[in-house]
Amino acid sequence: MSHFCKSLLPLGLCLLISLNGVSPAAFAQNLPTQLNIIVVDGEGATSPIHQHTTRDPVVKIEDDDHQPIAGASVVFALPVSGTSGEFTNGSQTLTVVTDKDGQAAARGLKVNDVPGRLQISVIASFRGLRGRALINQNVEAPPGTKVTTPDIKKSNGGGSLKWIILGVIAAGGAGAGIYLAHRGGGSTSTPTPSGVSISIGTVSFGSPR
Repeated sequence: MSHFCKSLLPLGLCLLISLNGVSPAAFAQNLPTQLNIIVVDGEGATSPIHQHTTRDPVVKIEDDDHQPIAGASVVFALPVSGTSGEFTNGSQTLTVVTDKDGQAAARGLKVNDVPGRLQISVIASFRGLRGRALINQNVEAPPGTKVTTPDIKKSNGGGSLKWIILGVIAAGGAGAGIYLAHRGGGSTSTPTPSGVSISIGTVSFGSPR
């Protein structure tokens, strides 16, 4: 045993000498510096009202070298009113962790009874980094179906505050990611009712591989 330990000592010294000139910054180069969200499936899907979406939203998270990132947190968020729906957890937000291939899917999304364009907000986070994207789908009513348009009443001086409060409540777990995304220098895009939209900024998209 003593002889074995002595034989390992030179190897250990060589390793220390070789690492002596390597700065911590060199090790940090292996960490991602940005997150890219690639929409794998769900973009442009059309679903009938009151039904599960015909194509589940699926995204892939990659680093700046286009390598998949496993263990990233991905929040899927639906509009708080208008054309919307709910996930299998009964909420308008769903958090999924990416698998070994860097993919996350929002399974079992069921749309509501309001036809129109459904915008699904996607916010990814990993080790302090943030990425944002939108998935656009369509909700249609069968021919001849009578659709009731929601009556949105505005109150003097309180309309904007009402939508902000509803958005915060519906966002749930996604709220922290959206806030940090704003603090990180970008702006977040979350679909809002009555034709109001909030700009996101530039987002990296790609085609599925």
